[in-house]
Amino acid sequence: MNLESSHSKRVVVIAGPAGSGKNSVVRDIMGRCSNCVRLVTATTRAMRSGERDGVDYYFFTPERFDEKVASGNIPEHRFVPALNVLYGTYLPDLKKRLAEKNTVIFATVDIEGARYLKDNYNATTIFIMPESVEQFEGRLKVRNPEWSDGEFRVRQEITEKELQAHAEQYDYRVVNADGELEETVDEIIAILKKEGYNLVA
Repeated sequence: MNLESSHSKRVVVIAGPAGSGKNSVVRDIMGRCSNCVRLVTATTRAMRSGERDGVDYYFFTPERFDEKVASGNIPEHRFVPALNVLYGTYLPDLKKRLAEKNTVIFATVDIEGARYLKDNYNATTIFIMPESVEQFEGRLKVRNPEWSDGEFRVRQEITEKELQAHAEQYDYRVVNADGELEETVDEIIAILKKEGYNLVA
């Protein structure tokens, strides 16, 4: 077990399906708490317009990703068959941010990653719930107009699985309703303070 798990609260998992608003939640938390930073994870998906390597994700070829797994630098990862993409926790980024005495937020992690971070880094895990299926679908369509009907259906299926099979396995579930981002963040910050995190305004 990592030493982080025995004496400190430094790592937070904020998970949720695409369209749940988790990225907006994380940005707002970081805007309020100067010592909160977002972990940058690894992926094999193509870089999208406006994204930057090492800022949005660490973008690796499948071969390079496999090398990082073999070397221990990606200790947990998942493959999304429907998208033909790998995602994983990038350990060098985590170690760097913890060394800088930050509270590190993971915003793009699944249940396996959440378990790994809880077991090894004493992470508190929070799942962001959409208010309704209709809300989720509307957000996805607005945010990703370039998606084909097929990709949209894939995302719907992934979300349904996360909501039905995984949500209850997180420590907390927080509903992020339309127009209530501030209230959602208030609730999460209250949870983190209760759990013993040191949040610096």
